[in-house]
Amino acid sequence: MRLGGRLSGAIDVLDDIERRKRPVADALKDWGLSHRFAGSGDRAAIGNIVYDALRMKLSHAYLMDSDSAVALAHAVMYRQWGFSPEGLAAELADDKFAPETPSSKMVKAFSERRIENAPLNVQGDIPEWTQPSFEENFSDAWLEEAQALAGRPTLDLRVNTLKATRAKVLKALERSGAEPAAIARQGIRIPAGEGASRLPNVTAEVSFQKGWFEVQDEGSQIVADLVFPQEGEQVLDYCAGGGGKTLAMSAAMNNKGQVHAYDTDRKRLAPIIERLKRAGTRNVQVHEAADSLAPLSSRCDRVLVDAPCTGTGTWRRRPDTKWRLTQKNLEERLAQQEEALASAAQFVRPGGHLIYVTCSVLPEENEAQVYGFCEDNPEFEILSAADTWAALFGTGKPQPWSADMKTVTLTPASTGTDGFFFCVMGRKG
Repeated sequence: MRLGGRLSGAIDVLDDIERRKRPVADALKDWGLSHRFAGSGDRAAIGNIVYDALRMKLSHAYLMDSDSAVALAHAVMYRQWGFSPEGLAAELADDKFAPETPSSKMVKAFSERRIENAPLNVQGDIPEWTQPSFEENFSDAWLEEAQALAGRPTLDLRVNTLKATRAKVLKALERSGAEPAAIARQGIRIPAGEGASRLPNVTAEVSFQKGWFEVQDEGSQIVADLVFPQEGEQVLDYCAGGGGKTLAMSAAMNNKGQVHAYDTDRKRLAPIIERLKRAGTRNVQVHEAADSLAPLSSRCDRVLVDAPCTGTGTWRRRPDTKWRLTQKNLEERLAQQEEALASAAQFVRPGGHLIYVTCSVLPEENEAQVYGFCEDNPEFEILSAADTWAALFGTGKPQPWSADMKTVTLTPASTGTDGFFFCVMGRKG
């Protein structure tokens, strides 16, 4: 397919998402199934246009004076893919599969409007109701942080040290442009690319099938490292999901001690079994039922609560969720977080640690939760993450957001990762 056909496909998908209020992945999958003639490169390019449009939906719509699919897709071409309106028109002139051209009103608006005149939340491409939370969390830097959440994400991998070294994996993925991650000790990064370029399918690599690495955002790797599990300890991953942090902690413990993986949602937990086999882990026990955790009461050295959250820190990867998020959704997550912390705390031994993590950048889900928990549960106190951060990553690398280095927040702008919050609370002995 030429550019015109790809642009038309992206417009169809954007229309479908808006009309049927459905996840972007589902809309792209259905388009691919109904257009089987499209090659993998075509589908990747269409996906890039769609995701680019959704990440910067508000600012694109402002500059084009329209939030239609046609306007958003063409704004991507003008602002992110390097085409001028005239240049794109010339490129599509003889392409019979090209979409309708933007109206003269849209083109005129794009030539005359300036993004610095737009409302601040539009400049940051975030829902207006979330702006006060961004201001509270990031102060004068909030707009920069919001804009960084609208960029393309890299492809990040974690080396499985039970089976390989970082040097070994870098060599195996050399043709993919892999390079060492900036912070994570076992991290590897493949740059995001621009325009129609697509990321490599690393899960098709033999080295992946052998269990040499896992796909995991560098921020997720960092917070798993900050849990600081030690060989021989009893560790509970209370909201384990698909097991990314479980696998990272197991490798950090060199298969010694025990990691217990549990999640209230069995469907989320299901993929962990195959991942554990591939990774060669021997110290992970998967728990399907809550009552099977009873013997662990007050016995775990570390309990990780990777809490359900709004996912605002992952907006680069899941931009459609940004526009579906509501205040009610946030309130529901806050209640779930409080419940998860209260339930998980019973498994921490005296002198042990309760670790709270979210992939959110909203202070309501982060600082407010842990400080509120410690007020209600005085047997727990917030411990500083500064020493662990320095010991693991040093001081000469990008640093996270933190008022006092007790709690830390990772972001695309500060650490080049997805947004993550980390806090460790000690149970008094």
